[in-house]
This record gives sequence, C-alpha cells and structure tokens, in this order.
Amino acid sequence: MDRSRMNLPKGPDTLCFDKDEFMKEDFDVDHFVSDCRKRVQLEELRGDLELYYKLLKTAMVELINKDYADFVNLSTNLVGMDKALNQLSVPLGQLREEVLSLRSSVSEGIQAVDERMCKQEDIRKKKMCVLRLIQVIRSVEKIEKILNSQNSKETSTLEASSPLWTGQILERIATEFNQLQFHAVQSKGMPLLDKVRPRIAGITAMLQQSLEGLLLEGLRTSNVDIIRHCLRTYATIDKTRDAEALVGQVLVKPYMDEVIVEQIVESHPNGLQIMYNKLLEFVPHHCRLLREVTGGAISSEKGNTVPGYDFLVNSVWPEIVRGLEEKLPSLFNPGNPDAFHEKYTISMDFVRAFERQCGSQASVRRLRAHPAYHSFNNKWNLPVYFQIRFREIAGSLEAALTDVLEDAPAGSSFCLLASHRTWSSLQKCWSDEMFLPALAHRLWRLTLQILARYSMFVSELLLRPISNESTKDIKKPLVTGSKDPSVTQGNGEDQGSGPSETKPVVSISSTQLVYVVADLDKLQEQLPELLETIKPKLEMIGFKNFSSISAALEDSQTSLSACVPALSNRIIQDLSESCFSYLKSALEVPRLYRRTNKEVPTTASSYVDSALKPFYQLQSGHKDKLKQAIIQQWLEGALSESTHKYYETVSDVLSSVRKMEESLKRLKQARKSTPTNPVGPSGGGMSDDDKIRLQLALDVEYLGEQFTKEALTLDTKDGPGNKGHKELPGPGRAGCRRQGPGNCRIAVSILEEPTGRGKLDGKPEGKKVAPSSFQASEAKKCFHMSPATCQCGFSPHTWVSFHPEQNTEAFFRCMEDSF
Repeated sequence: MDRSRMNLPKGPDTLCFDKDEFMKEDFDVDHFVSDCRKRVQLEELRGDLELYYKLLKTAMVELINKDYADFVNLSTNLVGMDKALNQLSVPLGQLREEVLSLRSSVSEGIQAVDERMCKQEDIRKKKMCVLRLIQVIRSVEKIEKILNSQNSKETSTLEASSPLWTGQILERIATEFNQLQFHAVQSKGMPLLDKVRPRIAGITAMLQQSLEGLLLEGLRTSNVDIIRHCLRTYATIDKTRDAEALVGQVLVKPYMDEVIVEQIVESHPNGLQIMYNKLLEFVPHHCRLLREVTGGAISSEKGNTVPGYDFLVNSVWPEIVRGLEEKLPSLFNPGNPDAFHEKYTISMDFVRAFERQCGSQASVRRLRAHPAYHSFNNKWNLPVYFQIRFREIAGSLEAALTDVLEDAPAGSSFCLLASHRTWSSLQKCWSDEMFLPALAHRLWRLTLQILARYSMFVSELLLRPISNESTKDIKKPLVTGSKDPSVTQGNGEDQGSGPSETKPVVSISSTQLVYVVADLDKLQEQLPELLETIKPKLEMIGFKNFSSISAALEDSQTSLSACVPALSNRIIQDLSESCFSYLKSALEVPRLYRRTNKEVPTTASSYVDSALKPFYQLQSGHKDKLKQAIIQQWLEGALSESTHKYYETVSDVLSSVRKMEESLKRLKQARKSTPTNPVGPSGGGMSDDDKIRLQLALDVEYLGEQFTKEALTLDTKDGPGNKGHKELPGPGRAGCRRQGPGNCRIAVSILEEPTGRGKLDGKPEGKKVAPSSFQASEAKKCFHMSPATCQCGFSPHTWVSFHPEQNTEAFFRCMEDSF
C-alpha cells in the first residue's frame, strides 16, 4: 500500500510536530527528534507522542470495527481456491511448450537470413575489388596509351612539344593518375595490384619528371599559363610539397649560396645589413609569378589562382635559414656581446621585414609555426648572451660596492662611485645597446636585483664604525694584525696566538655617510625616470600591466627609503659627538682658574669655536648635494643632543665648584683665628670660583651668539631637546627673550650659585641666594641681555660676585623695570 495515500488521524493543534512527517519516504527518527528539540523540551515531545499514539490506537480500532464482517468472512471466501489453481497448471504448461517451439523456429530463420546476407556482402566487396582493379588497369593502360601516342611522334620527350600543350596533356594525365592512385589505395593488398605496381611507378616517375621540367620552363620563360597548369597538376596529384621543394632547390638555393658569403659579410662594416637587403630583394624579383599564380600577391586574381601553395614559407625561408646556419656560423656566436646584440637586432629586423612580404596573416602564422623559423630563433643563444651581460654589470657593480668607498667620476650626479655604478647599471639594462625584447623578463629581474643589492650595501654601511679620519685615509681598510701603523693593533696575546691576518675592520667617515644619504635621495628621484624608460621597451613585447611594474619599483624605493633614518641617526650622532668632543672641554675650566691667579675672563673659550666647526662644514660643504630640509633636520638633532650633554657637563662643573666652596667654607669656619682667606683674594677681587662661573657664562653666551650669527637655529617647541628644558637655546640672547626663560637652564644654574666676599656686619658672607621663581626667570633674561651694564649697576662681568644681602632686591627690581 502506498504510504502517501494513507490518511492518518488528525491530532490536536497543540502538537509540536506534523503528522505527515511519519509518512515521508526519508523519515528518520534521529532527525525528527533533533528537529523537535529545537522547538520544545524532550518531556513535552514525549507527551505529544504518547497523545498521538493513543489517537492512532483509537483510529485502528474504529477501522477494524468498521470492516469486521469482511475480516470474519475472509477464510470462508477462500474455500476451493487451491483446486482452481491446480486446474490451471496443465494448460499453462502446454502453452509454454508451444511458445518455446515457436521461438526456436524464428531463431533458425533469422540465422539463415543473416548467413545469406553475409555471403552477399562478401560477394559485393569482392566485386568492388575486382572493379577497382579493372579501373586501375584501365587507368594504367589509358595513361600509357597517352604517353605512347606522344612518344610515337617525332619528339622524343614531352618537353619537346609546345609547353602549353604539354601542360594540358600533363594535366589530363594527372587527372587520370589521381583516379589511379585512389583505386590503388583502395585495392591495397591485392595480388594483381602488386603485378601492376611497377607500371604505376614508371608512370609516376615520368609524370614528376615532366612536371619538374615544365615548371622550370615556365619559370624560365615567365609563362604564367604554364606555371598555373603545372601547379594545378601538382595539386591534383597531391604533390604540392614536391613543387615547393623543387622551387627551393632549383630557384632559391643558388641565389642564397651566391648572396650568403661569410667573407663578404665580414669585409664590409654593414655587410650583414647589405646581405639581408639582398635576401629581401629575392622575393619581389624572383617569386613574383609564383605569388601571382598562388594568390600570395595583392594583385592576384582570385578566380585564376591555384590554392594550397606558400612558396615564401616552404621554399624561400627554409633555404635562407639553411644558408645562414651553414655559411654564417659566426652569426650566432655570443662571445662578443656587443657584436651579438648588433647582429641579433639586424636579424630580427630582417625577419619582421620578411613577414611583411607574406601575403596574409595566415601566411605569417604558417611562417612562425614552421620548423625552420623555430630553428633560426633557437640558434640565437640568448641565455649565454644574458649571462655575459650579467657578469659585466654585476662585476662592475660589485667592484664599486667594496670596502673602499671611492668618489664618483667628474660630471656624475652622484657623490659615490657605488651609487654612480648602480644607476649606470640600471640604465645599461634598458639601453638600446643591450636590451633585447626576448630578455625583457630577465632584465627586469636584474633591475630589481641591482636595487636590492644596493639597498643591502647601504645597510652594511650602517654596521661600520665611524672614523674621524679624512675621506682619503678612510679608503685604506683597517686590518687587525697588520704591520701598517695606521691599522688597529690588538693585544699582544691575541697577536701571538691568532693568525697573522684576520677579517678587515673597515670604518666609514661622516662625510661618506652624508654622501650615501645624498645618493639615496638622488636615486629615489630618478627611479620614475627609469620607469619611463622601461615602459616603451615592454610595450614592444605587448606588455600592458604597468601597475605591477610600478608597484615593484615602489617596493624597491621603500627599501631604499628605509635606510635613510638609520643613516641620519648615525650622522646626527657623529655630529653631536664631534661637537661635544670640544664642548666637554668645559670640564677643564676649573683647572685653568683654580689657584692660577688668572685675570678675570672677558672672552669665551676657544673650544666653543672648535665645537661649531662640524656644523659649519656640514652647511657649507654639502648644501649643493643635499636638500636644506635634510641638513636642517640633522642640525636640529645634533644641536639638541650636544647641547643636552653640554648642559649636563656644565651642571656637573658648577656642582663640583659649589661643593668645593662649601668645603672651603667649613674649613674657613674651623680656622676663624687664621687671617688667611683660602677662598680668594682679600682685596675684594673676584674669586676663582666666580671666574669659573663667569667663564662658563661667557662660553654659553658666545655659543648662542654663534648659533644666531651662522643661522644654526633650533626649533625648541617640537625638538627632542625641549623635553625637560635641559638644552641650550639656539638663537642666543634674542632667542631667549622670544622663547621665554624656561629654556635658560644654564643661566639659572649659574645664577643660583653666587657668593659674596668678605664680611658684612660681622656676618659671614657667601650665603646662597634663593631667589623667587619670578626673580629667577628675570635673572635668566638679564643674563642674556647685552653686555652693557644694567640700571642696577651690575654687568655680566660682576653680577656673579655682587653682595647678595645688599644688592639682590635692587638687582631684580632693575630687571623687573627693564622687562
């Protein structure tokens, strides 16, 4: 019973499932339970199933009660059924025997008919073979009859009669010969055909000989009709390739042997170009009739053309390639890359000119698919040529990327020879003297390799220590263990136990680092120019995806740019160290004035001028090589770092001076009875400590003046030196007023250390002044005023030794009125 036709009792609407789910063919208990669990809990599902189960039992009971009479009478109605079935078995057996007999008779009849049809088919095939053999014999006899009729005349050969008449006769023979060939192929393997085959071979030889002679006669006399008849005959007997080979051997080969001569090519400067021009002249001069007849020329009439021939592809081109390969073997020699490039370029121009002589695009495609075309292209050993060029470029580049940094040649836009060689190598890859379209992909890879190698070289330069030697001296590598006195010597133990020579320890000068940055900046500017040079070259080979090329160059440019910050940091560090190597001479100031009875200082120390020399040299020596923004960045960084260190140095000096003063005070108090004053002269002159402070003040003031005078300015708002206000202000006095007193930390340090001299009202002098924040700020301003004496009567030469208890208020009041 069909499950889809069974009607299940309808349950209440509150059931969590559909009753029709049970009647589906693909009903699955697990799927049913999991689907119901998404909606209700298992307890509720169980209750619904039990409820519906009770409904099914009730419906089944009702169905049985409805048909109860039929169920009871079922056994009564089946009485005597077995006897009726036994009565039917005998007639059915007889019927089966009769059907099997009839089937056997029909099968025998079908088999007899099939046998007769097979015999008839075999007879038909034998009859066709006999007819073909008869046709073969008739064709042979007919052709021999035509040939005998021609031989019976006074002429001994077919060529002796009229060429046009002979062509028509040969065309007639060819038609009959074509039928002969067809029937002979169909009768292959027959004994009679083997007997007739020698006669067929004789006919074939005579026909080909006659066709060859007739074709050559037509070419010699420039008779279009004869050539047309002859080529049509070749096409009829399916011998077009024989005709093309004949033209190549008889017409093309002698001309190529005459033109392609190695001695003539090598004896003339433009010998190769002259030879190719002569080869191109062959087609219009000697193949004009053939192209007109076969439809290879533009002026050919379509109705009178003989299709199926391509003499330029199958006759001319193979002979050209054969002549070049056999008689000009040096043409393909890549040993001399310049000569190879010239020969290859001229040869490819010749190939393109030859392709233009082809009559159609189909002919060009056949030419490019010809084995001789591939053989000619494969003869050019382009990988070897590229390897030679690669070694030239890589060798020249690696010779420049050495430990010895040489200057670029005169007239170069770069500073270093390494950068100059890198750019010249990139240009050489895409120059007309080196570039070949077939090597575009390899040259592009070489371009990226050159940029990557230069980037790696610059990265290696960052690992070198910075030397203070001049550029010329730097060019000599420093080798540990060498006998050269200029090299770095190791310990005696290491020299005794180690090898005589070790790996060179090469240093680099700050000037060379500046040159590297300048070259990096110049190279990045010229990369777009290189891209514009590459694009036309790639368009020659049909390349259009220039976005990927641009992206690759941008990646290389990014790699180069990534080296600039590290180089700048090295340069800033070197500038700062060079400057501070002089500024740290401030540590020697106490030694110059303590217990030396020197005069009161009136000028700055000489070390300040020496400290500024590296900045002057950077500005004056490299302003034509670097952008001003880069120089300004370096100056700001170096000034910030060096003045920070200078501040710390001066602070240490002042601290040591203060500690010395305090020690002397304690010593003085311990020896009150002693009339000697160890701090300074008793005549009221400036003490040694005040001279030290004054000398440092003059040095700081002069340093700021030189910053302003030489335009060595610092942006203290955003510079790293502004953090904590520890660096010196760049612009000097005027800059101090603009920037506010918050940056004049050295002035504060000096101001907060003054001490008096002698006694006042019996009290010990030298009490430390502790001015208010306002007074301190104004004192900083006063410190950066001009050296003229202010209204309070104190000049920069005397303010450090003023009497603190008597003059402090007047001093600051004067500054308050001034500002």
